[in-house]
Amino acid sequence: VQLQASGGGLVQPGGSLRLSCAFSGFAPEHYITVAWFRQAPGKEREGVSSITIRDGSTTYAASVKGRFTASRDRARNTAYLQMNYLSPEDTGVYYCATRKVRLVMSARLDAAQYDDWGQGTLVTVSS
Repeated sequence: VQLQASGGGLVQPGGSLRLSCAFSGFAPEHYITVAWFRQAPGKEREGVSSITIRDGSTTYAASVKGRFTASRDRARNTAYLQMNYLSPEDTGVYYCATRKVRLVMSARLDAAQYDDWGQGTLVTVSS
């Protein structure tokens, strides 16, 4: 399995970014969940959002609900995280992670449930 996260950058408060996570190495029978986690300096890693590739089911952390939207393109084997109304509190390194086996929805933002991780992309929200 390989994951490639991209799309981070510097944005002003109130701005938007779209992160991408390209994935490969999965078999057709895998029930893939792609999750986004972030880690700010001096803080613990936080689950942000998840999406199942097969049916597009999404989950969001309370801190991003209504501002972030997860989506996927099955033909491109890519998951996206559209981030709107960004604030400095959204600053951090964003990682995508995947799991091959179905997860209960309540566990989908638990980092321990994920097998493979991308390299991270830095998001900085600052004026």
